[in-house]
Amino acid sequence: MSGIYIHIPFCKQACHYCDFHFSTSMGKKGAMVAALRKELRLRKDEFNDEVVETIYFGGGTPSVLETEEIQSIIDSVYDNYKVAGDPEITLEANPDDLSTGKIMALAKSPVNRLSIGIQSFFEEDLKLMNRAHNASEAENCIREATAYFDNISIDLIYGVPDMDNERWKHNIDKALSFGIPHISSYALTVEPQTALASFIKKGLVKNVDDEVAQAHFYILSETLEAAGFESYEISNFGKPGYFSKNNTAYWQQKKYLGIGPSAHSYDGVRRGWNINNNPKYLRAIEKGELPMETETLSVTDTYNEYVMTGLRTIWGVSLSRIASDFGENYREYALMQAEKHLRDELLHIAGDTLLTTKKGRFLADGLASDLFMVNLG
Repeated sequence: MSGIYIHIPFCKQACHYCDFHFSTSMGKKGAMVAALRKELRLRKDEFNDEVVETIYFGGGTPSVLETEEIQSIIDSVYDNYKVAGDPEITLEANPDDLSTGKIMALAKSPVNRLSIGIQSFFEEDLKLMNRAHNASEAENCIREATAYFDNISIDLIYGVPDMDNERWKHNIDKALSFGIPHISSYALTVEPQTALASFIKKGLVKNVDDEVAQAHFYILSETLEAAGFESYEISNFGKPGYFSKNNTAYWQQKKYLGIGPSAHSYDGVRRGWNINNNPKYLRAIEKGELPMETETLSVTDTYNEYVMTGLRTIWGVSLSRIASDFGENYREYALMQAEKHLRDELLHIAGDTLLTTKKGRFLADGLASDLFMVNLG
């Protein structure tokens, strides 16, 4: 199983918390679509006999593209790669782009999954984040989308300054009221060089509170699990049959090709990343060059990534796989480092698999870093 990620580097406006690569100028949108199609052609040999099972339009805001532009990119995938008979094709979208006409057009296209960036159903939260949509657009677009799409995910952000437990619970309940089968939810983080970081530094906005975020996470987990969702990864909750194939492939370290400025790729041995500059990306692709840097992962790098991704998921970390793929000394090291967290009931071992407990789930990244190896080849 492998996937293709396509980065659409345009947004109508900059969210205050976002440090992803994008431009608010749409002047080069047509040229970018042409460049994405050309990069797909230039890199087709990288996948050889791989069968593409997921195509994921991320960003940025992919829904700023016309449906015809999206179709042309999908056509380029089919023209240059072996694609499964029923691939999962996801489009990230913002509510303000999802008019009835746009939803109907997308429903007739090969796109079969929508990931909608709701973030909150409350006006004050949306204004704080500088989202391009309002609360009524958030609700209306989900109502419209569910009439045409079965496979829908929405994003929600928790740990927002001044968001109490009651407001967060209302956000979750509102999401559940639409009957959608997948929710991705993330703690608000303060990234350097963002507007949010500046506002907090100037005292205009309260800083995020880790304890509040942790409380919100447990409310989220308990509420969604009671509603029939499974937390297959810390930030991803799906009903049976609706786990994101794209997300699952990433967390299980499958191969993926990243197309577009700032997009990352992974082939099991090497990681690559495209330049995060639109004009330089366009110039390089126009000349038939790939504006990409790569690194070959060491055994230790690969082990650390396996631990990091595994502990975030319901599939955990296989101790026998550590021994077979990396060496018995890595397995012994992982168990030694895990010992304290096993005693504190933040980790547990089920058969051959090391997993986080419910108590440890929110702390998975920190627990994983304690198991990282830094001194072996």
